[in-house]
Amino acid sequence: MTNLQKRILTSLVILPLTIFFIFKGGYFLLIYLLSIFFVANYELFSVFKKKITILFLDLILIISLYSIYFLADKDIISFYLLLWVLILVICSDVGGYSFGKIFKWKKITKISPKKTLSGVFGSFIFSLFSLFIIDAIIKNINNSAEIKYLFNSNLNFLDAKFFFLAIFLSLIAQIGDLTISYFKRLEKVKDTGKILPGHGGIFDRIDALMFVVIVTFILYQIKIIP
Repeated sequence: MTNLQKRILTSLVILPLTIFFIFKGGYFLLIYLLSIFFVANYELFSVFKKKITILFLDLILIISLYSIYFLADKDIISFYLLLWVLILVICSDVGGYSFGKIFKWKKITKISPKKTLSGVFGSFIFSLFSLFIIDAIIKNINNSAEIKYLFNSNLNFLDAKFFFLAIFLSLIAQIGDLTISYFKRLEKVKDTGKILPGHGGIFDRIDALMFVVIVTFILYQIKIIP
């Protein structure tokens, strides 16, 4: 099995599992997030030696996990936004990885030698697919749920502004990935762990998501989205 196949299969396991706990909410979600926190901290203290690096990454981790918990339990709009960004980050990651492997255009930075211009475009393109996926999920939920969600008709993920937001958040995801890569490069390590096939450690999987969910939380709080 190739690394790309492992990456896709791992994502297909992680996404439904994460969505399950988000749907459960409350203590179920809290325990899930705390599990991620402790595993990620184990990786942090095992891999990184500089205290300032550990402090910065731990702060980003804590804020991102709080943002997830807040968005999941605030209201139905924030709940759907959270589902969308989870899907978007995975789509962006798979798009960047697959396009980078297939087209092999110019490399964009020495921080992460495998990052290419084709990968950037692939991330942008695949991030747009997330809008159609979340739209289909919402329609399925509203059609099949025994107790239908009171869905705000003003939140239309196929609206033009969400296509721009998808590109923007994909860019944030890539910046987040490069940020963690920068710190790993300083420590001269490739991955923060080996728990996730095709991805490495927990921190390698959530590096982009941490930054995206924080930005989404901020945009939601200042009412730029929805």
